[in-house]
This record gives sequence, C-alpha cells and structure tokens, in this order.
Amino acid sequence: MSKPVLLDTLQDQLGTSSARHCELPMDERPHADAEMTRVLKTKPVSMASDPSSGAITFWRHDPLHDVVRPMADHVIMTFPAEPVPFERRDGKAFVKGMTRPGTVTIIPAGSTSRWDIHRPLSVLQLYLPQTTLNRVAHEAGTTEVGDLVERTAHPDSITSRLLVSAADALDGCAALDALFRHQLTDLLATRLLAAHTGTAATIQPVMGGLSPKVLGRAIERLRSDSDADVSLAALASEAGVSRFHFCRAFKESTGLSPHAWLRQHRLEQAMNMLRDSNASVVSVAAALGYSSQTAFAAAFKKLTGETPSDWRSRMR
Repeated sequence: MSKPVLLDTLQDQLGTSSARHCELPMDERPHADAEMTRVLKTKPVSMASDPSSGAITFWRHDPLHDVVRPMADHVIMTFPAEPVPFERRDGKAFVKGMTRPGTVTIIPAGSTSRWDIHRPLSVLQLYLPQTTLNRVAHEAGTTEVGDLVERTAHPDSITSRLLVSAADALDGCAALDALFRHQLTDLLATRLLAAHTGTAATIQPVMGGLSPKVLGRAIERLRSDSDADVSLAALASEAGVSRFHFCRAFKESTGLSPHAWLRQHRLEQAMNMLRDSNASVVSVAAALGYSSQTAFAAAFKKLTGETPSDWRSRMR
C-alpha cells in the first residue's frame, strides 16, 4: 500500500500543526458525516445509515478549499455528474485532475489532505467502518485484511456503478431500503477487499443454495405482514450462516437477491390490493411500509412503467 506520510511539510502545505493527525485515537476522530458537513458547508441531499454497515450519502456542494481532517471511518466516493477540476495535497503528494464519472476516490480512516474543488460538485459517498470491512473479510473466508489504498479519481467503473446504484434503488420503504443498503455495503466491501487493498483478498466462492427448509423459513419471514425483522442480519442469523453467504446462497436458490425478492413480493401485494380492493393509493402505500404516496408511486412506476392509479384503471 502507498501510505500517506504526514510530516512537517503539512504545516506549510495545509496550514496545520505539524502533529500527525492520523495518530489521534479512534474515538477522538470525527464521524465522517460530521466532518463532511463541516468541510462541504451544507447538509447532504439524502443520507441513510446503519450501525452494522455504515452510511451512504449524496451531496451537492459549492466549490471548496479546505483540509479534510482524519476521520473514524473510511470514505469511498464517486462522482455521477460532469467532470470538475480539483487539486488534492497530502504531505508531499500532490494530485491535480478531474472528478470523472466512473472513477472512485478512497480516503482511508485516519488520513488527512487538503482539497481544492473549483466548481459545484455532486458526489456519492460511502462511510465504511473498519469493523464492517473486517466482518465481510471474515465471512468471505479471507485470512488477511490489507490496508485500504488511498485513491484519487481512480478508474473503477464497477465500484462506481455499485455506489451510484444506491441513489437509484432506494424506494422510500424502510424494510426494502435497509435490506438493499446492507446488501450493497457488503458487496462494496467485498469489491474493496479484492481491488483496493495492499494485498488483494481472495474471496472464497459460495457453493450451492439454501436447503429447502432454510429457504422456506427465510421466505416466510420476508412474506410476513407483521413487524418481523427482515434485515440481512436477521435473515442470515435464522439461516445459521453469515450475511455474505446468505445473500449468495439465497440468490443461488431463487435467482434473486433478498432485496430483489422482497421488492417483487411487495409489488405483487400492491397489484393485488389495487386490483381487488377499493383501498386508496395512500392506504396501499401505508400498508406496504412506504414513507409516502409519492415514494410508493415512484417505486411502482419504476418497476411497471405506470403509476398505481393508471395501472388500476387499466386492470379494471
């Protein structure tokens, strides 16, 4: 790994103390969302977080000229819009480039650098705790977890596409969104282990699906209309396997990821209610756990090409 060396040059280049910020104890480093809010001088357009996985945020911010202080979590970011010129200074290192779509920037926990971004910018960020990276590595059968490599506008269309999908696939339904976010974070962590550590991890393949009995229990939990916990952790725990192995074995058995299966099931429920009852669209949205009629209508149209009201009119 090419580790940043933060020596006395930081005092001149960044206008900071010559003390090595990365030596701050973990509990004294700011959370990534708090530090990004300070640096970007705005609040994220959207943010979803979970203690077991981390957080995903989408920002639109003005030009900035500031030092990003060492953070407790790793930050992985990608840029979905037009290229924007930037400079990044880290000790003796200096990078000048463009924030192009299809690239990723990785700021490992504990590192610091100065950023100069010269135009307004849209950016998606994943805040990834080291504990999540360690868990995924363990579940994937990786014996050694290398340090994340610091990257700046590094070409990686796979990681970039995965992170961009976070903005496209959140439906406004708490259960669906949490399940998707858990899957996405684990998948991104797997990708980072394989492509962005000093020692590329070897991910052990998952062989075979779930047994009929275990699969039946998982589907029963996903079908539940109660407040049953359908988080990835709960599904995997009931199946007696890790989150990593559950996702892959469930897809092997059904052809769909747990999130895609639940989304399809909720769509079928919505269609039945719209076709067979006089329940209002607002009532259907609430019954299926959507935060609003607008969120439900957008998710329904994304999957069917029609609004719930138009689909109901056509079916009757």
